[in-house]
Amino acid sequence: MKNYPPEFKVDAVALYQSRPGAAIRQIAADLGINPETLRNWIRAAGASRPRGHRAEEPARPPVPLEAENAALREKVRELEEERELLRKAAKYFAGETRW
Repeated sequence: MKNYPPEFKVDAVALYQSRPGAAIRQIAADLGINPETLRNWIRAAGASRPRGHRAEEPARPPVPLEAENAALREKVRELEEERELLRKAAKYFAGETRW
């Protein structure tokens, strides 16, 4: 049984929350962990995915270019979070393989 650092667990749950379209199985595969392990961490954290609209959304409908820019900014943020989490995972697993 593998032991994961607490910050890795917290980051994995945060990644789950930040990717509303992704399944637990997909996120777990990206991190190289068992889907049930990730599911248990999510339950233990009492985490859920955010629902509804954000308070800072404008009252008027955005023009297509603004909507596209907002979607791209969100995607960049998600990818940066994923990259950081994968860096931490790689660092953890690299340290685990040394004797």
